Amino acid sequence: MRRWRTERVVGLRDPQVNEHHLESTGLAQDSRLRLLSFNIQVGISTEKYRHYLTRGWQHLLPHQGRADNLQKIGNLLNDFDLVALQEADGGSMRSGYINQVEHLAQLGAFPYWYQQLNRNLGRLAQHSNGVLSRLKPSAIEDHPLPGPKGRGAILVRFGEGPEALVVVMMHLALGARARTLQLAYIRELIGNYKHQVLMGDMNTHANDLLLNSPLRDLGLLAPQVEATFPSWRPQRCLDHILLSPTLTLESVQVLAQPISDHLPVAVEIRLPGSLSADALPALSPGPRGPLA
Repeated sequence: MRRWRTERVVGLRDPQVNEHHLESTGLAQDSRLRLLSFNIQVGISTEKYRHYLTRGWQHLLPHQGRADNLQKIGNLLNDFDLVALQEADGGSMRSGYINQVEHLAQLGAFPYWYQQLNRNLGRLAQHSNGVLSRLKPSAIEDHPLPGPKGRGAILVRFGEGPEALVVVMMHLALGARARTLQLAYIRELIGNYKHQVLMGDMNTHANDLLLNSPLRDLGLLAPQVEATFPSWRPQRCLDHILLSPTLTLESVQVLAQPISDHLPVAVEIRLPGSLSADALPALSPGPRGPLA
């Protein structure tokens, strides 16, 4: 029990590396970056409200369909450069002791990944966020968020100095007061960066984030306004990828993939010339088609 109550602290982390996927690094020649945010509900397929009750046992015990759902998610990832995962399991009884972040990194051939453990319930559950990346991060910071325990944000930086790209991946609280505390904390993290991306399950709508939260003075853009929850009949826009105005939006899409109870959000951006040339790894050959 003692380790379940271990206090989490802010810390610098190194990404885990899939050596045999290192050839997957770099950007397209035209400096486009494809981003995906997905709350995967630990691999549970929810298709109706009553499934929260009838399939609730899957949050505690393993089941055959989880592997199939993870394979479907893995198939989505191949066309993306940077992925934020929420509600992943870091390896417990319910996931068959499989670290779902690592597993999806393998399925999607991502050379770099990081799992953020937010609630350690031992063998019962390892509640986690995750990041998968084809670009080598310059730094990864693990941040427990203020408010009720069990929420976290991952700050990933690409490059150094004023032209660095900072990406914060998060899963925010359900309550408005706790979210305000968490967004104020994140606002402090990114305030000195020019190129900013915020992505994740933010549990509120874009207007609330841009107009009524501590982010309101940053001038962020919210290209995604389509509903993402519940996946079988979307009514609420809870999942977002927010961009600073220095990044050019090429396309945005909510993917019609009802694998989880949330739909994934995909965004394609074009990076400024100074950022792609000076701050990020060498570009890989081969142009790509439009985001499907």
